[in-house]
Amino acid sequence: MKARICALLFAFLITFHLSSQTHGEMTRFNIAGTNTVSLSDSEGITVPLSYTDSSLIILEGDSRFFRGIQLELSAPQNYLAHRGSLAAAVFGELRQTPETGIVDLECRRLAFESLPPRIQTIYQIPMRADHGLRTSPYAILLTGVVDPSSFPLIFSLTPVIKGISTEMERMIFNLNVKPILGDEGALRIHFRYPPNLHDKPMTVLLDDEVIENPGGDMLLKEGEHSLVILSENYRNQSSRFIIERAKILDLTVELQDPTPLIIFEYPENARVFLNNTLIPNPRNPRPVEPGLHEVRFEVSDYTIIRPITVQRGKTYRVSLSVDVNISETE
Repeated sequence: MKARICALLFAFLITFHLSSQTHGEMTRFNIAGTNTVSLSDSEGITVPLSYTDSSLIILEGDSRFFRGIQLELSAPQNYLAHRGSLAAAVFGELRQTPETGIVDLECRRLAFESLPPRIQTIYQIPMRADHGLRTSPYAILLTGVVDPSSFPLIFSLTPVIKGISTEMERMIFNLNVKPILGDEGALRIHFRYPPNLHDKPMTVLLDDEVIENPGGDMLLKEGEHSLVILSENYRNQSSRFIIERAKILDLTVELQDPTPLIIFEYPENARVFLNNTLIPNPRNPRPVEPGLHEVRFEVSDYTIIRPITVQRGKTYRVSLSVDVNISETE
């Protein structure tokens, strides 16, 4: 019976411990400042910390281009004589956003690492599954993937030995946090419609792939891309554009009426007829119905007639040129 009670008590303690890790624990912090991470400030903000201080890390603005964040902790030169004295910890899932000063917060610890014997230590925190970050001789992957919804985070220094010296108490560490950008940007398409042809069906191809919802923001790799519009209601058109890293491209697409157009080019003294009708101002593009048409040019006593088959959504240029060829003979 006693053994059973002990077993039940042990199981209860294990369950309670796991539950506290899942739902967080109450921790005391001395918040010395805030590291704000944003696209508008790629160099980040530096916060000075003592050996018992913490910094609040918040995301500001659009973070969808972030692979993660990079924390650069700079130690004073004399810290090397006290190496092994401190550890760095990261906490997330805060129940509230704290103010500067000493606060008690319910949160969950995401990482705990002894400070390496370096003047500068670089930590990285990934923010998406395809982050591509790795621990290397130059950077330490501090946590697993931390979703942006888990922010703000707290970065905290804490002693791991007893008897901290007066010299250690006076040391100042500098924490700088900046974004690690991915290799993509975003495309935002704005359509402009011709009169009386709003929201007609069309197919949008982006890099030869059909886009079901071209009205939303689309993440694309940086570099050149192609856009094709296919429709029976608008003119087919294609274009190329450049996506820049961590930037949104607002691309305006002028959709055009698919009525065929004929543009005439001719000498000044010529008269132009379309289907036996004299055109008063033929230099302006002329809309016509799809099908077979007849074009006639008259220049003094010279007349030339040509048939033309017109298709929907296309523009035709009909030119009459008078040329003189000069060649040398033996």
